[in-house]
Amino acid sequence: MATQGKPRWYKPDAGLAARMVLTMFLLGLVYVAFVGVLGFVVHIPWPLLIIGALLIAGFQLFFSDKIALASMKAQFVDEQEAPQLHDMIGRLAAQANLPKPKIAIVETSIPNAFATGRDANHSVIAITTGLMQGSGLSQPEIEAVVAHELTHIINRDMLVMTIATFFSMIAALLVRSFMWSAMFGGMGGGYGRRGGNNDNSGMIVLIAILASVITYVISFILIRALSRYRELAADRGSALITGAPEHLASALMRISGTIEGNRIPAKDFRQATAVNALFIVPALKGDSLATLFSTHPSLEKRLAQLQEMQQQMESARNL
Repeated sequence: MATQGKPRWYKPDAGLAARMVLTMFLLGLVYVAFVGVLGFVVHIPWPLLIIGALLIAGFQLFFSDKIALASMKAQFVDEQEAPQLHDMIGRLAAQANLPKPKIAIVETSIPNAFATGRDANHSVIAITTGLMQGSGLSQPEIEAVVAHELTHIINRDMLVMTIATFFSMIAALLVRSFMWSAMFGGMGGGYGRRGGNNDNSGMIVLIAILASVITYVISFILIRALSRYRELAADRGSALITGAPEHLASALMRISGTIEGNRIPAKDFRQATAVNALFIVPALKGDSLATLFSTHPSLEKRLAQLQEMQQQMESARNL
């Protein structure tokens, strides 16, 4: 089994890493401001709230992989059932200095793949039959897709995104709590301002709802931006693992072209809705999501990064 940890040759793009750090920093500022407003205005039963959010985060971290696999009706395959697939993923995992993940097959005509699991020792890579059989991808292109998913495991993206969404979940819980309190407990809802004066309890609840909604909306936008950066980081990791950025670039174009075409049944798109954020390319027709709210960067941006890496590698080889 390969030892866990990033391989020595894996060097993330400094600019991309800085944007991810900045996004996390801004998320932290939003959450600090959110806690400050609520602490000043409203008495909040924080222990119960934190416990509730921790339970949700723990459930998300430990069970989201099972939910994602179940929603896609993924089936685990062993080495006897899919020897070539196991050999390929095992070889790429060794190159990436990772334990070989479990492998699952999804019966769908959508050409795609996704990785899930809370850490490298509990990871799964799911490959669709549409990618393996109906996409027209070459073996090097399929390997580039797998290397992209392996990079998500290297970067612990499931854990990172769970942490990033933690306070967003608290904000969402508070919105629901305050709304129910306003509807069924009077505008005071049992929450009081410091000092015990409840004359302005309705305004206090409205301020708390507004703070929660603003926090949720801003964090939603920042979390989507972080997701896009992590997709770019996974593209970069794929190029570094395979040493051939052009293979991932051509794979992305083929997958996007197939999804945009008219050959995939509507039921397959409906089935994929729950895991679109995990797919290497979202199973969505057309530009249905504004860039600000997308979980993935545009195809043009991804191809531009890969082309730049290709040029850098070719220049290094010619030295």
